[in-house]
Amino acid sequence: MDNQRVILLLVFGFSLLMLWDGWQRQNMPSVPSTVSASVSSSASSSGVASDVPSAPVPDVKSGAAAVVPVTQEDGNGSFSVTTIQTDLFNAEISALGGDLTHLALTQHRAAEDKTRPLVLFEKAHHYAAQSGLIGALPNHKTVWQIQPGERALKAGQDSLRVTLTAPAENGITVRKTYIFQRGSYSIAVEHEVVNAGSNPVIGHVYYQLVRNDVAPDGANSMMQTFTGPAFFTEAAKFQKVEFADILEGKAKHATKATDGWVAMIQLYFVSAWLPTIPGDREFFTRKIADNRVAAGVVLPFPTVAPGASVKFSVPLYAGPQEQAALENIAPGFGLVVDYGWLTVIASPLYWVLEFIHRLMGNWGWAIIGLTVLIKLAFFPLSAASYKSMAKMRVLTPKLMKLKETYGDDKQRMNQEMMELYKREKVNPLGGCLPILVQIPVFIALYWVLLGSVEMRQAPWLGWITDLSSKDPYYVLPLLMGATMFIQTKLNPAPPDPMQAKLMLWMPVIFTGMFLFFPSGLVLYWTVNNLLSIAQQWQVNKMIERAGLPRH
Repeated sequence: MDNQRVILLLVFGFSLLMLWDGWQRQNMPSVPSTVSASVSSSASSSGVASDVPSAPVPDVKSGAAAVVPVTQEDGNGSFSVTTIQTDLFNAEISALGGDLTHLALTQHRAAEDKTRPLVLFEKAHHYAAQSGLIGALPNHKTVWQIQPGERALKAGQDSLRVTLTAPAENGITVRKTYIFQRGSYSIAVEHEVVNAGSNPVIGHVYYQLVRNDVAPDGANSMMQTFTGPAFFTEAAKFQKVEFADILEGKAKHATKATDGWVAMIQLYFVSAWLPTIPGDREFFTRKIADNRVAAGVVLPFPTVAPGASVKFSVPLYAGPQEQAALENIAPGFGLVVDYGWLTVIASPLYWVLEFIHRLMGNWGWAIIGLTVLIKLAFFPLSAASYKSMAKMRVLTPKLMKLKETYGDDKQRMNQEMMELYKREKVNPLGGCLPILVQIPVFIALYWVLLGSVEMRQAPWLGWITDLSSKDPYYVLPLLMGATMFIQTKLNPAPPDPMQAKLMLWMPVIFTGMFLFFPSGLVLYWTVNNLLSIAQQWQVNKMIERAGLPRH
């Protein structure tokens, strides 16, 4: 009996530790920087500070053309910005570097003010997508000229092109074009190098994402979620990199490969440079300010012979982590929806959840449906667990009597308890082992419900208008606490008074924590508790009516 209670308490304690660790990590202040960044004056004044990456090999061979980068700014220290509107984006492109400095997702609402679109790239986080050529060629510190043209995707129009041109030097002209496609969160970023000089142009192009280490708006302080860069190559697979490691110069990730991509991840959303043509590439991370980092990739571009031009393009994905679509965008891209070591369990759970949603049309009812299916799948294990606990409930008076009789002789009491278990054919661990088997599934489902953008601002019924945020009136957490308390009462009382008190306090502790959990998670836990209560109550009645076998 004591062993059974110890295991149960360990299970509860482990869950509590995980949740507390998540809260602590989410609320830790960002790591202070100890190294000052080297930033050009023009970059600093613009608020977008980043060194241009160096090429993995020499940029220009003997006889290649050299172009002096243009870094002038206007008299006010500001740069012109063009605003873009499509069916999915409200965007801003700056003349400084031709960077994408503002990106709002019009199909997703902001966490705090749901009347406004969610802003992914924004000045508050110094979040931007940058690209440029390496060496004496235009880069993200160059002042580009924004060419005239359409700025809004019109009805019936499938794509929108926005072109910027760098000042020509030594007969070399570079154009950067953003190509927005209707219905797509992928933006093609195309560079064209026109060589009107007498020498070939050989070089590299870089693509990077810059951001500070501040959590995104609307982050739940009770939930541990990753924000930061990530890389994928076929050899090294998926690698996340902590902001703190980059700021301290300790970041470890794949640096050279012939495939792969780089991303900036936050809860529900991701941006990523996704090179599509296989070839040598170099991945990098670097600190660019006290709490800002850059993560990117360097690629060679084809040699541009005199009198010729070359175009090369890399897609930029910036949008929601919609799991059904990500894998079709790039190899391994679905891994940005990160379930950690439980991915092998969590991924099938999500697909079942998504299938139920297609049938029912509501994510809240889909959660309930999935909870019922999981309960049915584990019915044999649960039944064995509840039968064992029901038998222990019947044995409790006898165990209490043994405790009173042999309370001063622990060894004798344990011997008598084992004899009682053997005589009545009751396994004191029978109620715990089936529960332990199910724990990985429950934790995996926890991460599925936490990390699915489909739950974000998805209504269920009545007052639950967003399954990814807390219950505004705390009805579900209180109901969950009540069901947990009922479960505790249905189980046999521990003979040890201290354990009994701890078991009674568990519903109170979990209720306090669940007050701030996303309502989708609380809905799952509450429904699971209700099903468990019904099953345990039925088994208890059956065992009590039948009594324990006598031998």
